[in-house]
Amino acid sequence: MENIIINVGRQIGSGGLIIAKQLAEEFNCEFYDKKLLNLAAKESGFSEKFFEQNDEQKGFLKSLFHIHVPLMGENNFYNNEFSQEGLYKFQSDAIRKAADKGNCVFVGRTADYILRDKKNVINIFITANLDQRIQQVCKRHNIDRATARKYIHDHEETRASYYNYYTGKKWGHSESYDLCVNSSLLGIEETGKFIADFIRKKFNL
Repeated sequence: MENIIINVGRQIGSGGLIIAKQLAEEFNCEFYDKKLLNLAAKESGFSEKFFEQNDEQKGFLKSLFHIHVPLMGENNFYNNEFSQEGLYKFQSDAIRKAADKGNCVFVGRTADYILRDKKNVINIFITANLDQRIQQVCKRHNIDRATARKYIHDHEETRASYYNYYTGKKWGHSESYDLCVNSSLLGIEETGKFIADFIRKKFNL
């Protein structure tokens, strides 16, 4: 049997990241979230901080001339395909290489699209009621409800723009995924168990 690949998209404050880690542990998968930035940086020769500052944003180059980008080895400004698509390609290559190594859980970063031709792939999207998401963001960032609501709106707008631009699909829309789940209904832990059962049935595990 080929490697199991679980791709998790998530709304901010939905508990998607916690559930993704839960699934990684359940199925003995390598977990990739921010780690992908490190892999992409190594792949490209560019600073990991540069990838981090432009993470899941369509406008990769918007901060290019406002930060220092350490370049290493043979890689330099002139012989790299230094563009939005070039940087996206570095991250895509890192995702494909990681997927070839073993069972994986990827969080966001259009991994569902990048790995669309792989077998044994399942694409999950986790949502939650807005009020609960606002509460989570307030708690996580120690901010008031109005600020949390704006934070969610702005960051999800950026995330959706990135996803839609590179995939030609719609972020968060059910037709883009195999399973969409509202974690408010069962709670985060039970939602993780529900998804794990779904994955076992899909792959006959």
